[in-house]
Amino acid sequence: MNVFRIADFLDATGARLVSGSSKEPLPGVATDSRTVREGELFVALDGPSFRGNDFARAAVRAGAGAVCLRAGEDDVADLASDVSLAGAAPVLAHPDPRRALGDFAAWHRSRLAARVVGITGSCGKTTTKTIAVQLLENLLPTVGSPRSFNNDIGVPLTLFLADESTRALVCELGTNHPGEIATLCRIARPEAGVVTNVGSSHLEGLGSIEGVAHEKADLVRSLPSDGFCVLNGDCRFASRMRDETSARVITFTIEGGGDLDAREVWFHPGGSVFRLNGHEVAFPLMGTHNVQNCLAALGLCVGLGLALEDVLPFVGQLSGGRQRTEHVDLDGISVIDDSYNSNPDSAMAAVRVLAGLHGYRRRVLVLGDMLELGDRAEGMHRDIGMEAVAAGIDVVVGIGELARAAVLGARDSGLSATSALHLPDVETARDAIGEIVTEGDLVLIKGSRGMALERLVDALRSERVGVTG
Repeated sequence: MNVFRIADFLDATGARLVSGSSKEPLPGVATDSRTVREGELFVALDGPSFRGNDFARAAVRAGAGAVCLRAGEDDVADLASDVSLAGAAPVLAHPDPRRALGDFAAWHRSRLAARVVGITGSCGKTTTKTIAVQLLENLLPTVGSPRSFNNDIGVPLTLFLADESTRALVCELGTNHPGEIATLCRIARPEAGVVTNVGSSHLEGLGSIEGVAHEKADLVRSLPSDGFCVLNGDCRFASRMRDETSARVITFTIEGGGDLDAREVWFHPGGSVFRLNGHEVAFPLMGTHNVQNCLAALGLCVGLGLALEDVLPFVGQLSGGRQRTEHVDLDGISVIDDSYNSNPDSAMAAVRVLAGLHGYRRRVLVLGDMLELGDRAEGMHRDIGMEAVAAGIDVVVGIGELARAAVLGARDSGLSATSALHLPDVETARDAIGEIVTEGDLVLIKGSRGMALERLVDALRSERVGVTG
């Protein structure tokens, strides 16, 4: 368990003590007044439509041991005179609490004996992180990012979960604008890194695939020479990234001759089977992309000094997490819930998963809008629709304005108007999905996080009694 002092926060961040004692202990750090635990420091962060300072009293009522508020020179006196707040818990002031959070996390990182690993990539980083943590925690004390805590708030909060007993700390690193990965690396100081792939994600902020590659490469550039980097040998940017790091490089491939090379890969409704460096591996997630995620996580384990033979027995016990190619058997139909997020590369991978599963009356692709693609969005959606038809998908359903292009691509590639359907929004789709998907169908649901397509899965669950698998 971590125990900080207010004085540690003041020294690490340059914050000022407005009231109370700097000697008070702090068992943790929180940024949400709804989840703050007894004694923790509440750091008040502003959002697009709220001021963090406004939640300070709620945090104190919930048990916060101290609060750090945004304050300039002119309002420190106002904070100090707020007896109802200052009298209940020490008050700290900082001109930028979000920056202070990162600075304090960097200070805490310097105290840890754990080996810190950063994971980034255009898709698959959360699944890879989840697999890596599940494998590692069988063999050594491990902490990983909760859910998708991968920005300049989530990474510090992940670091605060580690203490002196932690031996491996796996941080997911996300980005949607240039320089974000470099900022996160300055906070977490990873000694090892994993880049799952480089593809067409966050083009609106990063401009091009080359821009994405440059941003992701900030992770490998940050690594020390005595660290290691796990790279996807099937990614066309792998050789460039290899040249940009002095760290040891471990590659993974499918039928490609990497250090970890999966061969004879085949899929079934319960997952995947492949041969890896002489071992047969049964893996409970479907799709080539998930096999790559598994290989990346295994590469991380090997880089940390674990023998492959010691790790492989735990692969069969893995779970990929909710809404990530999660197989759901309902009364009369099967659903692959891949609704957590989407971009063109992961959507293409989903099409291949669906195309590789047989024995169903029809295979139905439900595609929601893929967001943050900039001026290339329409063409990329259209490509998904065309690829679905080429792969033999029977029905394509597009939800949202951007997904209209996927439906048009499917129609231009030969699907009829009754088999290539467009629905304007998720609310309309919820009402219609029960009639579109019928007895004997297999349906895969995929869309960006902002579309919240899990609501379609919930609608199908409510209509058909079934068992989640």
